[in-house]
Amino acid sequence: MPIINSVFTWFIKKRIHQIELFKKYPNEVQEEWFEQLISEAEGTEWGKKYHYKDITSLKNFKEQVPIQNYDTLKPYIERMLKGEQNVLWPTEIRWFAKSSGTTSDRSKFIPVSEESLEECHFKGGKDMLTLYFNNRPNARIFTGKSLTLGGSHQVNQLYADTFFGDLSAVIMKNLPLWAEFYRTPHLDIALLENFEEKIEKMAHATKDVNVTSLSGVPTWNILLFKRILEITGKSNLLEVWPNLELYFHGAVNFTPYREQFRQLIPADDMYYLETYNASEGFFGLQDQSDSDDMLLMLDYGIFYEFLPLEHLHDENPKTLSLDEVELGKNYALIISTNAGLWRYMIGDTIRFSSLSPYRIQITGRTKHFINAFGEELIIDNAERALDEACRQTGAIIKEYTAAPVYFKGDECGAHEWIIEFEQKPAEFDRFVDLLDETLRRINSDYDAKRFKDMALRRPIVRQAAEGTFFNWMKEKGKLGGQHKVPRLANDREYIDSILLLMELVE
Repeated sequence: MPIINSVFTWFIKKRIHQIELFKKYPNEVQEEWFEQLISEAEGTEWGKKYHYKDITSLKNFKEQVPIQNYDTLKPYIERMLKGEQNVLWPTEIRWFAKSSGTTSDRSKFIPVSEESLEECHFKGGKDMLTLYFNNRPNARIFTGKSLTLGGSHQVNQLYADTFFGDLSAVIMKNLPLWAEFYRTPHLDIALLENFEEKIEKMAHATKDVNVTSLSGVPTWNILLFKRILEITGKSNLLEVWPNLELYFHGAVNFTPYREQFRQLIPADDMYYLETYNASEGFFGLQDQSDSDDMLLMLDYGIFYEFLPLEHLHDENPKTLSLDEVELGKNYALIISTNAGLWRYMIGDTIRFSSLSPYRIQITGRTKHFINAFGEELIIDNAERALDEACRQTGAIIKEYTAAPVYFKGDECGAHEWIIEFEQKPAEFDRFVDLLDETLRRINSDYDAKRFKDMALRRPIVRQAAEGTFFNWMKEKGKLGGQHKVPRLANDREYIDSILLLMELVE
């Protein structure tokens, strides 16, 4: 332990200096990465198609390379899955992160190069520890193990040397030995494909381990923690793991889960550190102990562009560089990476909470919103309104989703919510009113549509029985890993299938 601490202390000081540099010179760092990415890829099939050799400025790049999504890159990626190289990126790519951010049947295979593993994902993992130790110098997480609940790993049968799995599984399979030593449980359990079997085996394998830190998607971690408490008969996790001090979380907004974690881990000094790590890259880290905002990491081999949300559906939308963004505005995130994703719209929306340094908040998904009546309701609005309703009624939400109810005859529209409560509100009608009132206060478009119930009437909120969302995700084959319940949808596909499941159960 003393040797590990001294080595890591040296690393922290060196890395903090580098972070301070990109905070001080953000635009210069991004410009360097832009030039390096273009230079390295000019000999690839993609680079030749879009004349990377002739690109001398960001303006050229934007003019020559259209904004991409998974569908436009899919033909190239499918060839790479079969073993073709030098297509989107010059170095050999053998690993792919299987991504499915919603319950859509479509799976995405995101290329993971050696550079993106080392310079992005692993670097982000090290920086999580760096920032934690920088904020808490007396941390003792190296006295025990880190429990990671991730996805499963599979071998792609299309080509003998091509592998894919959830991002967490890809990372675990490639971890350096020192990092693997501090992780629990063994890979044989951690990478089990059957999620329910994995939860059971992980619970038994880790209940007697000295776990000092946790990481994973809150939804699935809670299931594991509750199973461990059932097995051990303990009332909270500190009775199982008395040295527990840190939880790395990401993928979903932590606000709806905060109270559940407070009950599971009743410690005032438990440290929660938010990460923004997607299959496409590691983008942000919470660097302040007193704020959930995340520092945009600018030296991970990623070049960023930002598309104002109001121009999302323009024919040739103009993107902004880092030095052009404004505080408080919603942007679709567009990236070019050292794994061969070029001007790739990942589907997330963010806003800047600080411009010096650049700190961000995730506000939603470009496809996850409700705008059936011009109300432009985004996930950030929903989370804030639900948090306020819970705070004032003592409720704790386990999962939720919402969708529009369309005009029918003389009846105006509405938003229909399905909520599974961990703890029900003391006054249900007041909960619904608070949800509605808060949405009206924070979203002027929603408020305008609610005026005298002209377009939108009071929200319809349905309470789901315990296990509803788990059973729905299981039915869709979307348990564990990075899978998550879609919070908002502009159609009724998700909500109608959940309502049908609820009817069948009744």
